[in-house]
Amino acid sequence: MAKPWQFDGVVRLTRLGTGFLIFTVVIGFAAINTGNNALYIALAFMLGALLLSGIASKGGLKSLRVDFESVDEAWAGRPAHGRLRVANRSRIWNLRDVIVTSDELHVPLFIPLLERRAARAFDVRFHFRRRGIVHLKTIDLYTRYPFGFFLKKRRVRIDGEVVVYPRLLDAEAVRERFRAVEGELHASGRPGPGHEVHSFRDYVRGDSLRHVAWRKSASLGRWIIKQTEAEAGRAVHVVVDPYKPRGVSDEAFEEMISAAATLVYDALGRELDVVLEIPHVTLSSGRDGSGGIFRALALLQPAHEPVALPVERTSIIFNAGGADERKTA
Repeated sequence: MAKPWQFDGVVRLTRLGTGFLIFTVVIGFAAINTGNNALYIALAFMLGALLLSGIASKGGLKSLRVDFESVDEAWAGRPAHGRLRVANRSRIWNLRDVIVTSDELHVPLFIPLLERRAARAFDVRFHFRRRGIVHLKTIDLYTRYPFGFFLKKRRVRIDGEVVVYPRLLDAEAVRERFRAVEGELHASGRPGPGHEVHSFRDYVRGDSLRHVAWRKSASLGRWIIKQTEAEAGRAVHVVVDPYKPRGVSDEAFEEMISAAATLVYDALGRELDVVLEIPHVTLSSGRDGSGGIFRALALLQPAHEPVALPVERTSIIFNAGGADERKTA
């Protein structure tokens, strides 16, 4: 929603400026009709103030440069803390009362004073509506400097790129949907040696060769890893199928990605290991970190053809059809 002071264009009269301009016209007519030198002097001062206001505000905004510095973890629909660097390259003008805003800023940034030839970094809050890669391209600058007669606007280019993680849903609702799975995970971590084979999965970089199932690998023609009961008890295996059938809306697909991200976020918060399966990639929270998993979900695009994915006995499967279930390999 646009703020009352936002507008399309370059310059707009304020209420103060409108009143000053009308008063200037009145003084001008009075000076012409009466020939009073004092009124001519007042008119000259008033016209000079208007001219100075235009030159100062235009020169000040023209000298401003805004650079994107950084942003913390960014989630769709949630404010994310970041930093912008604003530099005043003017040799003449100290700039006051500058408002910096864009569609990606959660609240506008207000700069009360920025001295000439000075640069400062400001903490801001970004707000991104959708997951994926967001390119920061433009930002708007507003000022009433120096007298408040005119509100000047300048749109400047900015170069920034942010990977926005999926929108998180209500964690309690997602946990309720998978309560049976959660109970099974805790039950599988029962006391014992934990060397019984629980399931098999494809090899991923970093796995120990001691866990290779050689016979199964030879029969399938690729390396297969044995997963024990102890490992399965600590891990949540999430499979995200990006196939988007005809008739499934983009909103439904995004809801599915958000549900998967929320489950992963909740599992990591309970200190469980998470393994994420998406086409051609297997990610583990222990090896790739939570950032790697959420980045993969942020960048996952719909597939228009069915994709084969490895599924284990306790896999939690997400697909765009709205189903989430456990399948036996």
